Amino acid sequence: MQTRDSSGPTLIGMLTPSSNTVVEPFTAALAWPLFPQVSVHFGRLRVTRIALDEGSDQQFAIEPFLAAADLLADARVDVLAWNGTSASWLGFDSDARLCAALTERTGARATSAVQSLNRLLETFGVRRLGLVTPYTPDVQARIIANYAEIGIETVAERHSNRSDNFSFAEVDEAEIARMCREVAEARPDAIVILCTNMRGPFVAAALERELGLPVLDSVAFTLWGCLKEAEVDMAPLADFGMMFAK
Repeated sequence: MQTRDSSGPTLIGMLTPSSNTVVEPFTAALAWPLFPQVSVHFGRLRVTRIALDEGSDQQFAIEPFLAAADLLADARVDVLAWNGTSASWLGFDSDARLCAALTERTGARATSAVQSLNRLLETFGVRRLGLVTPYTPDVQARIIANYAEIGIETVAERHSNRSDNFSFAEVDEAEIARMCREVAEARPDAIVILCTNMRGPFVAAALERELGLPVLDSVAFTLWGCLKEAEVDMAPLADFGMMFAK
């Protein structure tokens, strides 16, 4: 990776699934108050289906990530993020390995959606979780089990029973809000909208004010993780959620 003048703007690179239609426009909208001192740039790798089988798992092999990262490295990004939630069902160690490989390959600091989420769960002291996703019951169960292994109990969950990644963006904001309100009845410490192809960022911010608890959306917390790595002041994003004050 080529070096650049550190006095210039902060450049963030994000790797995202090929069938995702939410990450780019919603991240741009969230990050707008920081522009032009912070800019976000995207690369894609082929991900079209989420399931618990070998065909789905192969979408997350390391080589496509490295190939996409090579292109973003040409833009001399300061931070590189995997803007997908695969580690929530594949296992958190999968993102640890990925981020180490991305940094070794490009020289950029690396993070991911799930690493950012887990950092926030620790920051907020979350032990009782409300989980909202578009996924199928078996994927949801694997996610719940992985969080149970690190001491976080899912006290309520809702899912849309979808496996086609493109279709996750078709779950509208009203439906996302309904699912969040339903899991809030169990009085979790926080609610997580887990999928970077769900239209959750602005719903989450409004629901925090309504419900009085953190509502952590995947698009928002991936951006949060990148800004944290880059040591960017997030005060201008305070209206977009409690996380941006952390």
